[in-house]
Amino acid sequence: MRRSPRLLFGVAAASVVVDQWTKYWATENLAFHEPIRVVGDLVRLTYTRNSGIAFGMFAGESFPFYIFSIVASLAVVWLWLRHPNLPRARQWSLALILGGAIGNLVDRVRFGEVTDFILLAWRGHEFPVFNVADMCVTSGVILFALVWTREPDHTSARPVEGPNSRFDRPAPEAAIGPGGHAAGAPQGGNPGPHDPIAEGGHGPEAGAHGAGFGSGSPTGPVAGTGADRPLT
Repeated sequence: MRRSPRLLFGVAAASVVVDQWTKYWATENLAFHEPIRVVGDLVRLTYTRNSGIAFGMFAGESFPFYIFSIVASLAVVWLWLRHPNLPRARQWSLALILGGAIGNLVDRVRFGEVTDFILLAWRGHEFPVFNVADMCVTSGVILFALVWTREPDHTSARPVEGPNSRFDRPAPEAAIGPGGHAAGAPQGGNPGPHDPIAEGGHGPEAGAHGAGFGSGSPTGPVAGTGADRPLT
């Protein structure tokens, strides 16, 4: 299908809105409070500030990590413009990456760091705290890896019928013989080439090859009655 600007920018904008709203909610309700247990200790909501990249990596470094968000956004737009026809799954992957990159870029431009508030833990092992923008980027990258390398299969499609296609070639015309009739075709009311009467010939000229018309015998000129006389 053809690429859809509405899908790309609509999904990206929705991702940014949800990300920014959840970060605002986390700042107002989680900062300086105890974590909120959503599913026991498996899923908790807490409040942290991250100066690094996604999932708290490289936190505390002085590198301007907003460059990654800008590069990711430009790469998505370039890929989208480069491919006029994109399956829906590929467009979703690009839209999610774009929305997540912009969501974290807004935080870095406004505050110099990113708000994280989702904490996962399993059997005492805690996963780095993350946010909705991180979820969008991660989901988009996974979907991108799954669908972008799988090109549409055109081998089973029927060849397109065009002016030079064998499907459009007219049937060969039969050769025209004398009298305007097709060669080998029966003319007038005469029987066809496989008619037993036609194969036998006419009258006494048939000879030993078959019976003719008239009063002659099928076996040739022998004694009989009528117009055919016995040889003397």
